[in-house]
Parts: sequence; C-alpha cells; structure tokens
Amino acid sequence: MPDPETVPGRPGGSLRIDVFTLFPEVIDHYGDASILGRARARGQMDLRTHDVRDATHDVHRSVDDAPFGGGAGMVLAAQPVFDAVEAVASSADGLPRPLLLLSPSGRRFDQGVAHELASSGGGFSLLCGRYEGVDQRVADHLVDGELSVGDFVLAGGELAALVVIEAVVRLLPGVLGNDQSAEDESFSAGLLEYPQYTRPAEFRGWEVPEVLRSGDHRRVTQWRRAQALVRTVQRRPDLVAARGGLTEEEVELLVEHGEVRLLRDHGYHW
Repeated sequence: MPDPETVPGRPGGSLRIDVFTLFPEVIDHYGDASILGRARARGQMDLRTHDVRDATHDVHRSVDDAPFGGGAGMVLAAQPVFDAVEAVASSADGLPRPLLLLSPSGRRFDQGVAHELASSGGGFSLLCGRYEGVDQRVADHLVDGELSVGDFVLAGGELAALVVIEAVVRLLPGVLGNDQSAEDESFSAGLLEYPQYTRPAEFRGWEVPEVLRSGDHRRVTQWRRAQALVRTVQRRPDLVAARGGLTEEEVELLVEHGEVRLLRDHGYHW
C-alpha cells in the first residue's frame, strides 16, 4: 500500500479529488453544476476523473469477469483497476491519498468523515465499484480504506462518490459564500438543524414564530438551539446517545422553552 505521507499537496488552496470510474461523464457533469461547479471554476476544487476502461488490454475494453466459485452477476476485475490507479500514481502530479473504495461494507460516511477529508490538506481519491462487487485484491492491496454512504445497494459507486464530494467540498472555506452556513447545518454539532423560515411572515394562516421576527438575536440563538435539540431528541435519539445524552445546560434550555413532556418521555429528570 502506498505511503500516505507521499501524497501531493494542495496547490493554490485547491482540494484535489480524483475519481476512478466507468462513467467519468456522470461525475464531470454534476461536478460542473451548482456549488461544485462554482468551486471548480474558482479553483477551490480540483476534480479529476479517470476512466477505468482506459486501462484495459482487450479490444472490447472489458473490465468485468465472472466470479470464482460461481454466482450471479459479474465482478470488476483487478487488472484494469490496478493499472488505472498506478498510471495516475506514477504520473508527474501523483495521486492524492487516501484512495477510498465506495463499498456497502465500508466505514459509514457521515459529517465527521466529511470534515476529516475537507481538512486533510492533501486531497483524496475515490474508486467507484460496479456490478456485483470489486475483486477483493483491490480492497486488500490497492486502496487505503472503504466508505459506505448507507445500508443499501446501488448499481455503482458514482452516486456515492458525488455524495462524498459534495459533502466535503461545501465545507471548504469560501465555497458556500457564508462559512456560517456549514457550521449551522445538520450534524455539524451532532444535532439536526433547527427549522428555517422565510417571507412572508404569514402564509395560509401559518405564521413564522414570533421570536424569529423579534430582532432579539440572543432569543433567536437560544430558540434555534432549543429547536435543534427538540428535533434531534424526537427524530434521531441515536445522535443524542452518541453525544452522551443531553447536558444539564441543554435540559435547562428545553425546560425554559416548554419541552418538559419531551424530556420526561425520553427519561430526563431535573
């Protein structure tokens, strides 16, 4: 396995991301749109795609084969994957590491992993699986790890790669225009995001909460914090448990905002 200390740096402040795939046009098309497109155009993201088929040796550009031992479907073969990766690694620009295989059996990708990749400084690479899987020798001897975007199966790793890329790139300074946006979003502090409203203040009889129209920034901050806690306790108690439960200060905040029943229903006492 290549030494991760030898990865290329981040020239000019651009985060380099290399993607190995059978469908580079899918990655490039989405990579040129919206937030990613702007980051790419401004040089904040250096997104490079590599077609694994370019490393095949036969006229049909075959990348898959039947699995040893039998079974349904085909398996992405080791040779084109190894050759594609090694060709980039041996080039003048090198290959940013870690190289991560998108796989249902990989480490669960979440906001914490996104922060790790965004702050790594050296960029990273993604390998998109396809068919019934990838030859195990790729996982054992070529990549540095595996990532999973959830407990479900996709036709290939391209959508998973785009999930990872967008989640990471939007954390880079200046990409969103307002860096506070990334700090306030769901999972940034182990909590779901608070409710958001915009004009008009009244729509079909439904009004925006008075506190958000008060102009009192302290009250707004406290309300938003309380609402984030309420949502997380109700919808994702696993996130609360992962934080070690609610703190005394958080319990007091919820009491102040009238959430006594919620606290009692979830076993909190004060």
